[in-house]
Amino acid sequence: MPVVVVESPAKAKTINKYLGSDYTVLASYGHVRDLPPKDGSVDTEHDFEMKWEVGYDSRKHVKAIADALKDDNALILATDPDREGEAISWHLEEALRKRRAIKKDTPVSRVVFNAITKSAVTEAMQNPREVDQDLVEAYLARRALDYLVGFNLSPVLWRKLPGAKSAGRVQSVCLRLIVEREMEIEAFKPREYWSVKALLATPRGQEFEARLTVLAGKKLDKYDIENETQAELAVQAINSRDLKVASVEAKPTSRNPSPPFMTSTLQQEASRKFGMGARQTMSAAQRLYEAGLITYMRTDGIDMAPEAVHAARDAIADRYGKEYVPGSPRMYKNKAKNAQEAHECIRPTDMTRDASQIKVTESDQRKLYDLIWKRTLACQMEAARMERTTVDITSQDGQVGLRATGQVVLFDGFMKVYEEGRDDTVVDDDDRRLPQITQGDATDKRKVSPEQHFTQPPPRYTEATLVKKMEELGIGRPSTYASIVTTIQDREYVRKDKNRLIPEDKGRIVTIFLLNFFRKYVGYEFTANLEDELDKVSAGDVDYKQVLARFWRDFSAAIAETSELRITEVLDVLDEALADQLYPPREDGSDPRICPKCGEGKLHLKTSRTGGFVGCGNYPECTYTRPIAGEGADGDERLLGHDGEDEIWLKAGRFGPYVQRGEPTPENKKPPRASLPKAKGAFLPGWSPDDMTLEKALTLLTLPRVIGEHPDGGAVKSNLGRFGPYVMHQGPEDAKPVYVNLKEFQEVFEIGMNHAVELLAEKRANPGRGGRGAAAKPIKELGEHPESGGPVNVMDGRYGPYVKWEKVNATLPKDTDPADVTMEMAVNLIAEKAAKKGKGKKAPAKKKATAKK
Repeated sequence: MPVVVVESPAKAKTINKYLGSDYTVLASYGHVRDLPPKDGSVDTEHDFEMKWEVGYDSRKHVKAIADALKDDNALILATDPDREGEAISWHLEEALRKRRAIKKDTPVSRVVFNAITKSAVTEAMQNPREVDQDLVEAYLARRALDYLVGFNLSPVLWRKLPGAKSAGRVQSVCLRLIVEREMEIEAFKPREYWSVKALLATPRGQEFEARLTVLAGKKLDKYDIENETQAELAVQAINSRDLKVASVEAKPTSRNPSPPFMTSTLQQEASRKFGMGARQTMSAAQRLYEAGLITYMRTDGIDMAPEAVHAARDAIADRYGKEYVPGSPRMYKNKAKNAQEAHECIRPTDMTRDASQIKVTESDQRKLYDLIWKRTLACQMEAARMERTTVDITSQDGQVGLRATGQVVLFDGFMKVYEEGRDDTVVDDDDRRLPQITQGDATDKRKVSPEQHFTQPPPRYTEATLVKKMEELGIGRPSTYASIVTTIQDREYVRKDKNRLIPEDKGRIVTIFLLNFFRKYVGYEFTANLEDELDKVSAGDVDYKQVLARFWRDFSAAIAETSELRITEVLDVLDEALADQLYPPREDGSDPRICPKCGEGKLHLKTSRTGGFVGCGNYPECTYTRPIAGEGADGDERLLGHDGEDEIWLKAGRFGPYVQRGEPTPENKKPPRASLPKAKGAFLPGWSPDDMTLEKALTLLTLPRVIGEHPDGGAVKSNLGRFGPYVMHQGPEDAKPVYVNLKEFQEVFEIGMNHAVELLAEKRANPGRGGRGAAAKPIKELGEHPESGGPVNVMDGRYGPYVKWEKVNATLPKDTDPADVTMEMAVNLIAEKAAKKGKGKKAPAKKKATAKK
């Protein structure tokens, strides 16, 4: 029996059903080897020799494959059909040869299939090939480049910019996009303009809306009406004239469907319609692929297999009628330059099955399948046919002209199934329906109203629009989009707020540093050209070691140039580069670099472990600081009011926002302060700096609060700690204080002596139960583990909600509501956590019931 190797156990399970007992199907659990994170893993002195190491968790998987080959002397590598999949196959073969598990007479073959269906898998097995060395070399070049940039540039950041974490070849360019967009927004100056609309009525009394397009005989441009005075004059010009319909023009028009999904467009549409991040989208798509429901989801192709096109056309005719099927199939041309990814679009494997007919309980997977199924069918449907009507209304003297537009759908075509989402809401007057209007009709003016507008700054990127921009620039590839966008958030260079990506001060500082000292390597054109070079390697047109040699020659020289720089020199360069953003003109005309607190010191850019900030040069005499985003930005210090003679301040510190009584003095170097409560778990909300008042601050500054004297002696206190609110007591005979967590935040200010003493007594009696005398109750009980037995529950923990099964605790993904967790989702999280922690032992099989005599 040949040994077939795929990446995941879920994929192995599905394929095993198709191949049967004639094959042994095993999982590699992703990549089995990688470059060790230490100097010299890519040897630049010896022709870029790369030193690989089998991961600790991967050793048992490689051993299992090697053991299987002792009995089954044939190896079939069936990893994913893209460059990463080719690399995994190459790594596996190399690792097994090193172990001598592959002998001279061991046949090794590579098979690829774009969908995990019986027909696709069976056909692939009949067409084996060797590992594609060109694709492997393209992978090696990319991996070496990423290592050389990350391992050589990151230490420069650590030395020159305290708080900076690391840099990546493509991630840094992606971060630059977000930072530069933020700087555009900050530098944006809105421009005022007005429009005028009129509510008109036909002779039959039917109302419609028209906008002013001609004034004083001149066609209006967008910004021609600049202020309210001009707008009022325009209103008077309309009101003082009789208007009639000069022309009515109806034109047929059509709208064609969007092409089927590839990786980038799937991520964009899932973000627009469901608010799903790139990682969340790809995780759901991966599970649909492994279940055999969709084709491979990392692709830059929009081509569709001929048999799939015919299946889609048949499904359309069956569901919606033959009038929705065009005369000939729609063919979509692939515009992608690179040749190393899988080339078919993302589509269902069975066109007849909609979301209601698949066995999927997890909501993300169901929503994504529905999206893919609808888009695939729509791309092979007839165009939507519309009639667009344009009505021009003028005054008798030709001085005033208005226009009304409308549109009616004559045949809905593909729109019956699906319409593509938009990144930003656009008001389209063409979508409204006009009443019956005839040329020469007089119109009655019901209402004429001016509207004020301001130009808007460019919008911040969402994950979807960022991926779209990267694709336009030729940066990154389908298999890398999700990891790139996720990495810059994990490094805390960027945060996501209301689905928009906002650069942190740390990310902004890193970007400006790279632009000033490594501009070439965060250049859009340079990065795109390097991607093209890697594409030529995958096509076999360029030697990958030549690409590495050219890159390393210039890059190593750039690294060497910065080695002698002092931190103060770097900060001076950054301070000057950021001057327009850091020190914008003040309304009173005063010097924007003079400290607004002491009025004497000069503001300078400074860095800390948590990122960059602007501080007064008179420190420590003056402690003024603010974020680099400017005065009044999120995190800026703010005077909340006075309590007697003391000033009460809201400030931003290394560990987050806090309130403080007064300022440090030689006699009182550490004035009283209290951190704002942070959200803990699902049921303990935090306090936002925006909502802070003097009253709230004074309440916080009362902590720690002495509740009273314990009957056994010693004070009972309440306070806020790392894990939320608590009460504590240290009795005369206690070796150490006793702490009890409180469930509700407000209890820290309100709990009375009787209740506190009762909780402390329970904790002393049951020290392992958190002071409650009973085990924590689940938020949600999911039932018995379907494969191994044992209860699976959703719990609320110190760091947020998590899934618990036996000794495995798996944290829920960010923004996941505990109420939405399903058993399938929980089992997947448990399996991932167990494998990650090296606990991935095979779960014990359920005991079979003993047959009754």
